[in-house]
Amino acid sequence: MPRGRFITVEGIEGVGKSTNIAFLARLIEEQGHRVLMTREPGGTPTAEKIRSLLLEHGDEPVPDVAEMLLFFAARSLHLSNRIRPALAEGRWVVCDRFTDASRAYQGYGRRLGLERINTLAEWVHDGIDPDLTILLDAPAAVGMGRAEKRGAADRLESEQASFYERVREGYLSLARAEPERFAVIDASGPLAEVQAGIRSALTRIVG
Repeated sequence: MPRGRFITVEGIEGVGKSTNIAFLARLIEEQGHRVLMTREPGGTPTAEKIRSLLLEHGDEPVPDVAEMLLFFAARSLHLSNRIRPALAEGRWVVCDRFTDASRAYQGYGRRLGLERINTLAEWVHDGIDPDLTILLDAPAAVGMGRAEKRGAADRLESEQASFYERVREGYLSLARAEPERFAVIDASGPLAEVQAGIRSALTRIVG
């Protein structure tokens, strides 16, 4: 059975990932492929427990390096127990964030740099990398303004604007470095335009 394709959707808070991931999955299903929608951190029962640790406002501070390692621990579980089996079955996987989020949030946002993150990625991925990454891009002020309307902010949504500006620039820097993998879509415009961009990006690996 042919291996399925692996698509990741990235972006800061408030860019509309949830809505557009559902749209993307429908487009893929229309092409006759089975789709698994999943997310990071999370995707498996144990990885979801790690997600709770990462996002809750706990009493104990979480050092930046510990945060990065927890993300990769959840990612290892996710890859081994859900993503890799689905791809082997020929299913297409659409994932809400993946390692590029670690590069953007911990590498650029936390200023940890990319060297250690890329070393962990090579170890944890073990040959599994996205076939296509859709980056929904919007200015940090736009994204955070939208996110604030959703309700109480989790730990990662409670950072200063300068943090999200670094994260956004990190994402754009990653996209410039790998234009063959990334499709950058302006997420600040009307939904119809955003989804037209997603439809166009999907043609890179469909058909």
